[in-house]
Amino acid sequence: MREWDAPGEVRGTMNSFDRYIFRTTFGAFVLILVSLTTVIWITHALREIDLITNQKQTILVFMGITGLLIPLLLLVIAPIALVVAISYTLNKLNVDSEIVVMNASGMSPWRVFRPYVTVTFVVSLMVVFVSAYLAPKGMRELRDWATKVRADLVTNIVQPGRFTPIENGLTVHIRERQANGQLVGIFIDDRRNPAERATILAELGEIVENERGTFLLLINGSVQRLESARPDPAIVLFDRYAFDLSRFTGGAAVTVYGIRERYVWELMFPDPKDELLAAQPGNVRAELHERIVAPIYPFAFAVLAFAILGPPRTSRQSRGVSLVMTILTISGLRLLGFACHVFAIQSVTPIYIMYASLVSALGLGLWAISRGEPIEPPAAITEAVTNAVQRFQQRFAPA
Repeated sequence: MREWDAPGEVRGTMNSFDRYIFRTTFGAFVLILVSLTTVIWITHALREIDLITNQKQTILVFMGITGLLIPLLLLVIAPIALVVAISYTLNKLNVDSEIVVMNASGMSPWRVFRPYVTVTFVVSLMVVFVSAYLAPKGMRELRDWATKVRADLVTNIVQPGRFTPIENGLTVHIRERQANGQLVGIFIDDRRNPAERATILAELGEIVENERGTFLLLINGSVQRLESARPDPAIVLFDRYAFDLSRFTGGAAVTVYGIRERYVWELMFPDPKDELLAAQPGNVRAELHERIVAPIYPFAFAVLAFAILGPPRTSRQSRGVSLVMTILTISGLRLLGFACHVFAIQSVTPIYIMYASLVSALGLGLWAISRGEPIEPPAAITEAVTNAVQRFQQRFAPA
């Protein structure tokens, strides 16, 4: 027992109780958030390992580019980590019989819930910062960094003697690179156009940059074009031929950020001259409201978790069914939010459904907390789940 367990000491140790709950819950939240984010980030990063193997980038570039996706992961993982942390703390208090003692001493459910609200408020502030600024900033940096990585595409990435895929349908091969940077023995296979395949051969080549962009200037070669509608290829000999690399280097092109790469204030007050935002009003509407409700989800999840798991239970009352209820309720609420975000691109109705679901979850959760009684499913369901768990344990129990 801790110092606030004795009924006569409850009033004098409220701050101690708040600090203990806050420290335990927030510590568990940070640990779970870091663990889950790291696991998911590693899973994604392994799919981008070609930055090192095929494109000859350093480990620092690899870590930097893949690490810019972490803010997006935090937006989804943070509310889930909060629920797990709250569930862990409540279970710990219940196992130690502290919730039962606090309830018997006259401590109201609202008083027990107060430190969890503080933790939720901190998490919500973090989500606001990430969704409004950090996540779009990371995606912008990711786009800009990827452009810089490809800025020296031919001179640095394309290695002599290797067939290097630049993008889907475009492969480049060079025989050697001279000391002055000139390329010798160039082969380009371009299949990006389904209706036409182009094969370019050249004796020499060099990179040329001007106000129009970046080009690979090919010298003394041929272009063989094979159209799908014609059986025979068309061959054109050339002395000089400019192959446009601007789309790969970022050359003179102006960077246009996507909807998810915009800061929240750019979505709330779009520039009338911004053609992308004007052309996709549905996407802007869906993304804006998704950013607005992002900090509300931690509060909804915390209220539901405490309403189901917070009431005191005796040692004979299993918390397994309540934990399953918490997982199903919160998962359903979040999946509904994801669905509304997708369908809000076509219609405004899903936005109303999304807000209504959050308000309903908060209202029902707060009402259940005020009652201070455990939320239990029908006895038939509880008995069925308990029997299923017992059969599972008996079947896989060691002999």
